[in-house]
Amino acid sequence: MKKIIILPLLVISLLLLAACSNNDVPTTGGAFLGGTQGIVASFEPLSIQEERIYSIFDTEDFPLEVVITNKGEENVVPGGVILRLLGPAPTDFQNIPNWQLSNTKNIEKISEFNPNGGEEIISFTPTSYATYTNEVVGYTDITWNLDYQYDYKTHLIIENVCFKGDPTDEKVCVIQESKTYSVSAAPIQVSAVAEDTGGKGIVLLKIDVTNAGTGKSTLAGQEFDNRFDQISYITDEPDKWVCASGGRENEARLIDGKAQVICRLRNPLAEDEIYQRTVTLTFDYVYKELIQEKLRVKESAK
Repeated sequence: MKKIIILPLLVISLLLLAACSNNDVPTTGGAFLGGTQGIVASFEPLSIQEERIYSIFDTEDFPLEVVITNKGEENVVPGGVILRLLGPAPTDFQNIPNWQLSNTKNIEKISEFNPNGGEEIISFTPTSYATYTNEVVGYTDITWNLDYQYDYKTHLIIENVCFKGDPTDEKVCVIQESKTYSVSAAPIQVSAVAEDTGGKGIVLLKIDVTNAGTGKSTLAGQEFDNRFDQISYITDEPDKWVCASGGRENEARLIDGKAQVICRLRNPLAEDEIYQRTVTLTFDYVYKELIQEKLRVKESAK
């Protein structure tokens, strides 16, 4: 008898747990492949490795090349990525004509047909390899820092937004609930979308935005700020919506990597209006990241 009683109770408990879990987890659609990366940069091999460090003798030269790969879902145009070498003094090297370069080709986004994304190799030693000109005693470790920034966008699709002049009307759709959404692969991400009412006939969309990458974001033409990230955004119908975050229309500051954008209908719906439709937003920003690589220059036999 105990087994007969326990088994149904166990099944019911599991069903209740599953139902609770489904309510707690934000629902996401499948319009995009998704991910939290944009442009990813890495140094090409500088030489052979010894003890996991690229090593050369002071009489040898070396290539200095960076491969940039688009791991997000936004195409990058020529000049959309700026790469700048930092760290060692330029006067310590020969054959590095430019310490700041840009991409020269279109770098395609990831897609069903190109899941690895487009890439471009950018060479800081295009005509001849670099050489270290300082005297070396024993060995010298050089840390190459590459600061790179790029123009990027995040695309958001919110499905089945409920437009209802009378929020108490229970037909067709529900206003006050979490919404299914899809967000493109990019470092700036959306973590939740909810719909609410802002008065009779007024629909609100509450969109939680996060910096899911390892870098910083800012607005085009503005400096990066260590205190916060910045983004801009616009809906597919800016004449129908007014969107703001922290009192700033069409812009947001991400404090500790987080912000909430609230989009509000400009004009109230008529009481008898009731329908569902998709709403899209585009987030626009410049994103900056930093990578490092070490090169050991060893003293050669004299």
